[in-house]
Amino acid sequence: MKPHGPIPPGFAADADGMLRIGGRRADALAEAAGDTPLFVYDRAMLTARAAEWRAAMPREVQLHYAMKANPFAPLLAHMATIVDGFDVASGGELALALASGMAAEHISFAGPGKRDRELEAAIVAGATLNLESAGEGARALAIADRIGTRPRLAVRVNPDFDLKGSGMKMGGGAKPFGVDADAVPALVRTLIDAGADWRGFHIFAGSQALDADAIADTQAQTVALAARLAEAVGAAPPLVNLGGGMGVPYFPGDRAVDAATVGARLAETLGARGAALAESGFAMELGRWLVAEAGVYLMRVVDRKVSHGETFLVTDGGLHHQLAASGNFGTVIRRNYPIAVAGRFGREADETVSVVGCLCTPLDRLGDQVGLPRADVGDLVALFQAGAYGASASPAAFLGQGPAREMLV
Repeated sequence: MKPHGPIPPGFAADADGMLRIGGRRADALAEAAGDTPLFVYDRAMLTARAAEWRAAMPREVQLHYAMKANPFAPLLAHMATIVDGFDVASGGELALALASGMAAEHISFAGPGKRDRELEAAIVAGATLNLESAGEGARALAIADRIGTRPRLAVRVNPDFDLKGSGMKMGGGAKPFGVDADAVPALVRTLIDAGADWRGFHIFAGSQALDADAIADTQAQTVALAARLAEAVGAAPPLVNLGGGMGVPYFPGDRAVDAATVGARLAETLGARGAALAESGFAMELGRWLVAEAGVYLMRVVDRKVSHGETFLVTDGGLHHQLAASGNFGTVIRRNYPIAVAGRFGREADETVSVVGCLCTPLDRLGDQVGLPRADVGDLVALFQAGAYGASASPAAFLGQGPAREMLV
């Protein structure tokens, strides 16, 4: 038997053992949706998560949502009411962010390879472009000059450090992201001299880290770097986006980030900042930490079979909706996400099974020899930590399966 990750706190069952999500029974949600597979996102958990962050962090720091984690429109509309800004990474995400009700001046647009039409859409809307290169800056200035608009431009910095222990390193060394730190001052002066509305720095060193001290150390390095760059430019950045980095516990042995420690250390760092950043604002940009735990992926068992002594629960779900949970989204060693039988939630395991999807590939495995209560054809299986990098980060069209249903409750 192989363990699975910890089920997030806040989930419970009815007296008869049925998992409840957002106060509703999982089977009733599946019936209301009309079919499975189904992603369900708990609105109250999203609100509580944002409140938890605000309670832990210095009041002067803004909370931004990195909507690449989950761009489901009803979820975005709710997030727009509980965070201070959105960070997007494509023209398509920009359109979704604007449609959510988030004001354009609170939207920033990062990501390499922005096409001219995407740059123009952001400039026209009044969103901030986080420039990834001097060439992108030149294109943005030319577009703004052509349409007669003063662009809001920030510079994404490729720092000379990374976030220790992060699942995905976004800074340090040669990267496709951002402008190398030593080239940033000249670019910023070019933007200011051209009459752009310079909005500051975006410095993102890594993501999916669980070590609070490592996150805090990186934030201290980030603030110090921003101060050095501001001094070299000769102007204070209006905003320093510190990036994200706070991860969630997906796997056995993972422990949740101590947000209080991150917040206390960040307060110390900002309290000691020098004159170069005295008038600057600060933001953290979080994705999965805000939304992952609020999501559950429900799939139904369509077959139960035994092969060479191993029991398989074959479901209507799979990697076409949950690529990360299958271990095929950057994971070096495949480990089990939190998983449960929805109708026997909280009960002790009485068998070892492998939960697989409906695709004809051996990669389509969402639970590898996990201990679960017995499940039969028709039962619902729940995969947790499904609120981030699920539906929109998976190949829904693979083998013609199509997208999952989604619901905010």
